[in-house]
Amino acid sequence: MSKARADALAIDLYEQPGHLIRRAQQIAVAMFVEALGGEVTPVQYAVLRMLQERPGIDQVTLASEVALDKSTTAELAVRLEAKGWIHRELLPRRQRALSLTPEGEAVLASLVPHLRVMNKALLSRLDAGERSEFMRLLRKFVQVNNEQSRAPMRSAADQA
Repeated sequence: MSKARADALAIDLYEQPGHLIRRAQQIAVAMFVEALGGEVTPVQYAVLRMLQERPGIDQVTLASEVALDKSTTAELAVRLEAKGWIHRELLPRRQRALSLTPEGEAVLASLVPHLRVMNKALLSRLDAGERSEFMRLLRKFVQVNNEQSRAPMRSAADQA
């Protein structure tokens, strides 16, 4: 391939938003595992946290609110129930209501101090203004691109 053609096709990998977002996700997950151990994944934490906020939420609504597809949420619920962290109750029309068990509440409570430390460490190399701006832009990026997701996030207000 000629140098001119190679230059025309070259895109700096480290200037590609998708690559940087993937790297940011790798870093966030590595720091999550380092701070909390391997017993709970970031996705499991999101589900447990939503169940703490919305006890008895049905599985389909839970999937929408944490931006997971329905089959992943169903598999995750089975695993969390097997660990004894959630209870699944069969509702009419084959839906399931989910709630935390006392053990699930205790697991979630035990994570909070570690999460606070991890969240602080995750952004610690940015100054206060940069942290605020980074979080503002990250929330905006997720919001304006929500519909591009394989499982867009839908809040209870969106579904009403």
